[in-house]
Amino acid sequence: MKIYDVFKRIFDIFISVVFLLVCWLPMLIIAIIIKCDSKGSSFFTQRRIGKDRKEFVLYKFRSMSTEAPKDMPTHELQHADAYITKVGKFIRRTSIDELPQFLNILKGDMSLIGPRPALYNQLDLADERDKYGANSVRPGLTGWAQINGRDDVDITVKAKMDGEYVKNRSLWFDLKIIFGSFGAIVSGRNITEGMRENKNDKK
Repeated sequence: MKIYDVFKRIFDIFISVVFLLVCWLPMLIIAIIIKCDSKGSSFFTQRRIGKDRKEFVLYKFRSMSTEAPKDMPTHELQHADAYITKVGKFIRRTSIDELPQFLNILKGDMSLIGPRPALYNQLDLADERDKYGANSVRPGLTGWAQINGRDDVDITVKAKMDGEYVKNRSLWFDLKIIFGSFGAIVSGRNITEGMRENKNDKK
């Protein structure tokens, strides 16, 4: 897997650099719109669990009000939709809120493809992933579990799918996930957070 890992890291750096160079202006516009829509910073940071369970700071566009609890998964919030801003509903549905994570990819905290990074206090998910070796790789901007359930996958199933990715990692599998992610974003399937009063599943 060493050749694959080296190639994947080079690919991650190349894609993140190209993306940030090409999209810095649209991202600036998005940041301004978020700032105008609600009070607070345009960006949001969270402590997340990375490779080998080492913590890192994850970057996102802010999609919720400043009153929302910062270190709680969205699915655990009562009436989560009450915290999501007008612009936030759109950028969450389209995954635009995740774009600043290309900085995390460039830094080496994350990869383009991999298990989605759990919150630092989601130890139940991290422990479940340990069973399948899913904490041994860099977390990703998108992943196998993301395109096979996203908001509708519970912890045990999610961890098992993350393990399937680690076991079967390859260039072709990564490409399959990339194309599947585009399809999931366009169709909006499996995205339910904030659309219901209280849903006991994924962030």
